[in-house]
Amino acid sequence: MGYKTPNILTVAGSDSGGGAGIQADLKTIMALGGYGMSVVTALTAQNGMGVTGIFTPDPDFVALQLTTVLEGFPVSAAKTGMLFSAAIIRAIAPILKTRKFPLVVDPVCVSTSGSKLLEDDAIEALATELLPDCDLLTPNRPEAERLTGMTVASLEDAVAAGEKLIEMGAKAVLVKGGHAGGGIMATDVLCEKGESPKNLSQAWIDTKNTHGTGCTLSAAIATGLGNGLPVRAAVARAQEYVNLALRKSYSPGKGHGPVNHAAK
Repeated sequence: MGYKTPNILTVAGSDSGGGAGIQADLKTIMALGGYGMSVVTALTAQNGMGVTGIFTPDPDFVALQLTTVLEGFPVSAAKTGMLFSAAIIRAIAPILKTRKFPLVVDPVCVSTSGSKLLEDDAIEALATELLPDCDLLTPNRPEAERLTGMTVASLEDAVAAGEKLIEMGAKAVLVKGGHAGGGIMATDVLCEKGESPKNLSQAWIDTKNTHGTGCTLSAAIATGLGNGLPVRAAVARAQEYVNLALRKSYSPGKGHGPVNHAAK
């Protein structure tokens, strides 16, 4: 009695393999106590070995999905993932600008298997249409490089890139460093407007089952924000969840397996 489940929206692509994208987001949102809703920006034919095809709906239909969800549900927080094209970004950006809830933007460019998930001309659209005024941007190091034009090879570089992205309009930036690997700890850098940068570390997990980690992290952060957590607390809780999901990951098929969204 009296418990309110936050409505969390994901605007992203579908992963037919189930480990990333919309599927990973909805699993994460439910695991962390939210009610998940989705706007599908793309259909992918993929498995743990790679993406073999991408089909995108008309941008106007993507926008219709978004307006329909917003008309029917009070949204507590949202995230964007794979958006694929400049046309889709420009169709949804004006709608999201009117939001009254936190927005996490995960600038998904390339899949774990190396497939391109964002067209080259969409980078500028993302930087000018969605990045400004988003509550949190969650690029990995290569994505931060593409958005800023800077080299991001160290924690100091990550701080500089995060601060540059805040200058470009983001309220906060989490530059993810976990993909670099090779050490005892995986360290992400959190930059918030008006705050000193913070290094947030988790134990490095040596596993090939990393499919969907970025999607899972951003969905977990959005769920935390939807539950009323401040950015740093939402990020810390999401990191802990992803770390546990990596430790208990498995291989349901060939190639890169997913994290275990049901891990406890």
